[in-house]
Amino acid sequence: MIDIINWEKSSLLPAIVQDSKSNEVLMLAYMNKEAYELTISTKFAHYFSRSKQRIWKKGEESGNTQIVKEILLDCDSDTILLKVEQVGGVSCHTGRVSCFYKNVLTNEHVTEPTQNMNDKYSITDRLYHVLLERKNSSPEVSYTSKLFHKGENSILKKVAEECAEFCFAVKDNSTDEIIYECADIVYHVLVALAYKDINPDRVKKELERRFGLSGIEEKNSRNG
Repeated sequence: MIDIINWEKSSLLPAIVQDSKSNEVLMLAYMNKEAYELTISTKFAHYFSRSKQRIWKKGEESGNTQIVKEILLDCDSDTILLKVEQVGGVSCHTGRVSCFYKNVLTNEHVTEPTQNMNDKYSITDRLYHVLLERKNSSPEVSYTSKLFHKGENSILKKVAEECAEFCFAVKDNSTDEIIYECADIVYHVLVALAYKDINPDRVKKELERRFGLSGIEEKNSRNG
């Protein structure tokens, strides 16, 4: 008899994903009970995103879904192994076959992207992932890395400065400047979110929650 997962003991379990034919490790994700049960019932991999704080079907944006061929549990029934058919041949948001492409010992990328993902994800998602990568880069590499290196106060100062410049652009009634300064705000707000590891998808979900609510209702819900 196969052990049943004790979700009360651990509500979130790591899920290792392998190609069902080559056994290449494609990625590591996490599952809660709902994601696990959806995976079993649909035969498509579903995970719980810790950054987005929601269930997501692998490939829901990119189309690179994972058809589940086997689900295995380890000896303690607290780690899940999925063997999948990777649709599109790409599991990583970077366009690579596997998410494991960084060789620490040689400081090299062992594989290059095989698919251009620019038309698969929104510009917000693409930018957020780039910002996360910059968090671990040298401050000499880019402006973004330098901001992360300087820390919270410098990031927030830039957000405030860009907000002021946007207001001046609106006041001056210059369409091009309004758009330019608004883009600067969005960029620096995303830097602040990345600094706190808050995925912008959670902001979208909050806006969806508010949709249809009057401003008065929304404010009362917060004050209550």
